[in-house]
Amino acid sequence: MTEVENSRQKGILYIVVPCYNEEEALETSAGKLLDKLHELKEREIISGESRIVFVDDGSRDRTWELIKALYERNEEIKGLRFAHNRGHQNAILAGMLYSRKHCDYTITIDADLQQDINAMENFIGEYVNGSEIVFGVRNSRNTDGFFKKFSATLFYKTMRLMGCDIYENSADYRLMSAKALEALAEYDEVNLFLRGIIPDIGLKSSVVYFDVFPRMQGTSKYSLTKMFTLAADGITSFSIKPIRMVFAMGVLALFVGLGMIIHIVYEHYFGYTVSGWSSILMSIWVLGGAILLSLGIIGEYVGRNYMETKRRPRYYFWEILSRDERQSDHETGQEF
Repeated sequence: MTEVENSRQKGILYIVVPCYNEEEALETSAGKLLDKLHELKEREIISGESRIVFVDDGSRDRTWELIKALYERNEEIKGLRFAHNRGHQNAILAGMLYSRKHCDYTITIDADLQQDINAMENFIGEYVNGSEIVFGVRNSRNTDGFFKKFSATLFYKTMRLMGCDIYENSADYRLMSAKALEALAEYDEVNLFLRGIIPDIGLKSSVVYFDVFPRMQGTSKYSLTKMFTLAADGITSFSIKPIRMVFAMGVLALFVGLGMIIHIVYEHYFGYTVSGWSSILMSIWVLGGAILLSLGIIGEYVGRNYMETKRRPRYYFWEILSRDERQSDHETGQEF
């Protein structure tokens, strides 16, 4: 066993679980995660100080009450509660940045446990072998419907085309060491796209492939609108190519306009101005559409830059459940 492997044996693991309106699935998921945690402890793969951190992203159902009940019954459970809904990416980030003070590495996984929890051992194995970041990549998308499968494939292809270093079919099921988490804490952007930010850190990384199972309880909280927002965050956070495309469209429109001027002069010279009505109308629609599309793309960048310059906190903890925290932290919450 190498010196690196020796130093990483039986590290403290914190499993970070973002939750939003998960009352139907939480009890079952928590039971499975606790069983896995106990199994890893008994086999001396992880430290006995390892924990599970549930992050309540401003749920409107009984999710937080269930987390509090789990905390009261199990010393391995911790809970973080947002003051209001801040989104899946912020919930993951909050759990990881909170955990970095207490652990050697984290593994993030969704509350519905559609990802195969048995793959955690492979994640840990890669960490022991020296990886600071271990990316989880789906074996297939057979559990997705046609539209989600098509849109996801299109999204990853687009991101690669835009120059983003992202693993196709990657998920927010990943391992990050404390060193990688400290590096991640240096990224201050508000418009989060962790699947693009984390590869940009550049530390030693590896990939673990895992299976995805159909959701057993509840319904997916990732609506079409949220998926579109995530895609927009990813594209605008990691590429200026859309703006360059707007410039190319402007150049193309200029040449088309010059061609139309030549065409109009030709029709006017030969007395065919009435028949040119269709050409003029077509030009108006094409140029009008190009202008509106260009303004929309530029507006996305301006709007996101506006959000970044305000420097508002990404999230605020309303309540923290942890036996390792001071009482004042429980009462006042913490801003990060």
